Amino acid sequence: MSRILVTGRNGQVGYELRRTLVTLGEIIAVDRHELDLGQPEQIRQQIQTIKPDFIVNAAAYTAVDQAESDAETAMRINAIAPGIIAEEAKRIGAAVIHYSTDYVFDGSKTTPYLEIDTPNPVSVYGKTKLAGERAIQAVDVPHLILRTSWVYGKHGKNFYNTILRLAHQREELGIVDDQIGCPTWSRSIAETTAQLIAQQLTQAGGDYFDECRGIYNLVSNGQVSWHGFAKRFLELDPNREQQTLKRLKAIGTADYPTPATRPAYSVMSTEKLLGTFKLQMPSWELGVQLISESP
Repeated sequence: MSRILVTGRNGQVGYELRRTLVTLGEIIAVDRHELDLGQPEQIRQQIQTIKPDFIVNAAAYTAVDQAESDAETAMRINAIAPGIIAEEAKRIGAAVIHYSTDYVFDGSKTTPYLEIDTPNPVSVYGKTKLAGERAIQAVDVPHLILRTSWVYGKHGKNFYNTILRLAHQREELGIVDDQIGCPTWSRSIAETTAQLIAQQLTQAGGDYFDECRGIYNLVSNGQVSWHGFAKRFLELDPNREQQTLKRLKAIGTADYPTPATRPAYSVMSTEKLLGTFKLQMPSWELGVQLISESP
């Protein structure tokens, strides 16, 4: 039986990982109270004590706007900690799966981003996540860096839950319509992660991700604006009849200023994931339909 350490157990992806990985081995899932990624020595001690075969780092500093005024904390968690995790994984012969973000790009492209495109983050959050990627790459450890985007789920704080709640409280909402991306259900991320690990358990003979290490885009297929995304999941709301919302207004980014700059276009291609692992993510529309039907 493999031993899998999951950080961020109560986050959107971490919550789903606890369910999807359970058939693959012994799962040790920890939260910030059990493993504080801001404390390097605690990271080292926990990994050396647990000695996992896989470390799935689902923990991150994800408060994009707050990071602009709290760059030091974001850097510790998003940039420094992943490098330490990689170092300790190398010492014990473990493989690392780490989640990154579309916010490593500036959004200036008009066609889907590839893994080989040059990153150029325009926010502190994006810069710290890119630094985390590079910290892992600098360590000679088998790893997958999975770039995902617009993550949503029924658990945790996210756009999906916030807009659903507000639709039952307000009569009008203005949603940005000129930022385009790939909304990705946290359960889809977890299920694909489980498939990636399962493939290694049956094929690698212990040298996990050694020959396929690198960066992979892990997002839903298709693209949509925040406004289009919200419109669709509000239509599928099981409690739609109880909504107080009467108007979902499309607005521009300039009409909704935020401390952090977001990329206007952050669609990412998943062709590399398909070509290497024969895995394909569902469309964003199917993800919205499935979460609306799930308990």
